[in-house]
Amino acid sequence: MELPAISLKAIILVHWLLTVWGCMNYMLPVSYAWGNFTVLAVGIWAIVQRDSLDAITMFLTGLLLTVLTDIIHISIFYPSHDFISDAKRFSIGMAIFSLLLKPVSCYLVYRMYRERGGEYTFNIGAAGAGQDRSTYEPIDQPEAPPQWPSSSKAAQPQY
Repeated sequence: MELPAISLKAIILVHWLLTVWGCMNYMLPVSYAWGNFTVLAVGIWAIVQRDSLDAITMFLTGLLLTVLTDIIHISIFYPSHDFISDAKRFSIGMAIFSLLLKPVSCYLVYRMYRERGGEYTFNIGAAGAGQDRSTYEPIDQPEAPPQWPSSSKAAQPQY
């Protein structure tokens, strides 16, 4: 089953609207707003630079991290039933809806990452430090002629 192509702009717009609605009543801390709006700003960077693999990777990573931080924020700052108004219920509902929508958004952004040429490889920079450099050829210097005659052209005995 092939999912329809969804624009990165639509994903960012929906999450922006849900985050704004989630921040309406100052029930969630400022870190909730800062975290989500920062990730959405990185998403705008991914829209502007369509060929950038770094932008879409950072946006995907940010979305995954905000899933964790949203769970923490909502679980810690969820109000008790005694002090919840309709506006607060709406605000927390939109924050929860944004949280539930983020895994779907992560999957769609991951598909965009693959379309831009990304691969699913986990690479830590230290792993490639000991690479074999015997095949290294400098491209900024012309190839110098060999100092010694080639061994494949053996000297012919003179008769």
